[in-house]
Amino acid sequence: MQKRLKWICFHGFVALGLLPFALHAQTPSPLQEWQYSGGIILERMFEPTPPDIHAVAGLGAEVQPAYEGSRAYQVRGGPALDIRYRDMAFLSTGEGIGYNLIHRRGLELGLSVAYDSGRKERLDYSNLRGMGDKTVSAVPKAFVAWVISERFPAVIRADVRHLLRTGGGTVGDLGFYLPMPGSSKRMAFFVGPSITVANRHYLRDLYGVTGTQSIASGHPTYDIRDAGVDAYGLGLMATWRLTPHYLLNLDAAVNRLGHETANSPIVERTSSHVIAMSLDYHW
Repeated sequence: MQKRLKWICFHGFVALGLLPFALHAQTPSPLQEWQYSGGIILERMFEPTPPDIHAVAGLGAEVQPAYEGSRAYQVRGGPALDIRYRDMAFLSTGEGIGYNLIHRRGLELGLSVAYDSGRKERLDYSNLRGMGDKTVSAVPKAFVAWVISERFPAVIRADVRHLLRTGGGTVGDLGFYLPMPGSSKRMAFFVGPSITVANRHYLRDLYGVTGTQSIASGHPTYDIRDAGVDAYGLGLMATWRLTPHYLLNLDAAVNRLGHETANSPIVERTSSHVIAMSLDYHW
């Protein structure tokens, strides 16, 4: 059992998060927190002395909503990269640039800086016209992950991040993921739920409609007065080992907006999904 889990944790999660420019802070990908770079904590449970340099590179494509609540979908593709030094410093298309302040067996706590790609009216001009663009923003983040036990290698992961653009606000995730029965030396499979909560500024920025925006767009005014649930989600990830170095990854997630966010007049759909595939090389 331990030998099998050791393979699953290392080879399955070595490519976890190498989705084509699906940065965690980016709006609006409904992929869950654990589907980004972060599987190293499970490797550490079964391999206490990881290599000094841990690197994975790949190419892939993703289908996702144009923005949170959009009816329109878009296809994006490109490279992905995850480089880690001594299980401390990392550079990742999943989590940006960061440092693990604590990296013990079964426990990880760190800081990183990624970015949010914002939102452009042109993504869905018929619905967003007059709402204005949301600019690209740096996103500092604090995160923690904890493995329940070696016998039950489920991971609880949480993060809090803040968008530095004007009115950007603060948002956080709480997620849970678990390797599924049936995983083998050629295929690893993980499933987990998550919840995303945010303060009033974040929810207002993405879902609110001011008086000025109402006049310009034709949408009724809409205000969010309190912090609350941004969305609930469920994600899955499968990795196939094609050769000792090449991995094929399939990621998928479904996402449902919270009550107040779902009631926004700019929301066309209250639920969304994303599917991503990538081919990665690790060494």
